Amino acid sequence: MLIALIARDKAGHIELRKANRAEHIEYLKSGTVVSQAGPLLSEKGDMIGSLIILDVVTLEDAHTWSSHDPYVKAGLFESVEFIHWNKVI
Repeated sequence: MLIALIARDKAGHIELRKANRAEHIEYLKSGTVVSQAGPLLSEKGDMIGSLIILDVVTLEDAHTWSSHDPYVKAGLFESVEFIHWNKVI
């Protein structure tokens, strides 16, 4: 099952994002769960969140994976949504 993880950063937390970015990217690359990933950007091009497509067996697996993300551990996100996603193209 594909899950779109959509996370929005807390306002004014760009330095926290930058401080944890290398570890976050390493975590994204560390297994086979992440299908696609990248930052959400403001109109000015600033990073304001994340979109990660997870390929998991259950929604619980997506929540478990997310709980180990360095960004989550650092408290970067204001909100996180998990949405079942169907790839068409």
